[in-house]
Amino acid sequence: MATRIPLQAVEDLLLSVTQSAVPLLSQTSAHILRAGGKRLRPRLVLLAYAATGGDNAEYAVPLAAAVEIIHTATLVHDDINDQGTLRRGHETVNARWGKTYALLTGDFLFTKTYEVMAAYPPRFNRSLAQAALELVEGETLQMHAAKAGQLDRDTYYQIIAKKTAALFVACVELGAMAADAPQAQIEALTRYAFDVGMAFQITDDILDLIADADQVGKTTGIDLEQGRGLAAAQLKNDGNAPNARASLTQRILDGTTLEAVVAVGRAKAQELIQTAQAALQGLPPSAARDELHALADYVLERDH
Repeated sequence: MATRIPLQAVEDLLLSVTQSAVPLLSQTSAHILRAGGKRLRPRLVLLAYAATGGDNAEYAVPLAAAVEIIHTATLVHDDINDQGTLRRGHETVNARWGKTYALLTGDFLFTKTYEVMAAYPPRFNRSLAQAALELVEGETLQMHAAKAGQLDRDTYYQIIAKKTAALFVACVELGAMAADAPQAQIEALTRYAFDVGMAFQITDDILDLIADADQVGKTTGIDLEQGRGLAAAQLKNDGNAPNARASLTQRILDGTTLEAVVAVGRAKAQELIQTAQAALQGLPPSAARDELHALADYVLERDH
């Protein structure tokens, strides 16, 4: 891909910027960062930058690193809440070092983002700060709705818009702003990124239902256990959502019910990807635009 060299620079920066005077924080941060991941968010930054005429990748690399650091911090915190033991195919920070050190690691990573972003204009920082705010709001809304048994389809879409799509939008905004793109191109990219982010989370929730932990590299079945996610929302909307989580698990494991939930999710994700790719017509033709189109296909078709 055209972004291969900048992505390696992102990887190098991720590890260097998360060094700490406290060795344990360096160790825990390196553990989760070296485990890899899809790096979709850094790719979005770099591709948006290139697709809008950016020609100095070094300027965009720290932005790509910043969004990945925030994303990684949320994963560390999520694993505390979910009591997950597997992330990116490796033991979670929580499982290896305990929830206290995992919490501090997540806090450390969030704080490191300020350091990375300090050199950029205020509007760049506002974009990423807004995404981080929505991440927290989305996770809080999800936990509250699940515990209250109020996770219907509309609430589910509101949750994933905040906890996933918002950061995808910030990625392309940062890349496009770094390239000094015209507003029309920024708007085209944000429409694209929002729909791709929504489709990404729906697909992720489908995989939580049908894939095993080895396949996706993280603990699966958590949504069922906690009464949240695509299945809980779909069953609630059908007027059949049970009160007890155990009952939800029992019903979704029935083949017919599972097939119906997955079918609804895949149809919605397909619709979102089509509208996302259509939004790319607002950008001039380029190899980077083609890669953004292909990235959307990957989000829909991925199996891990």
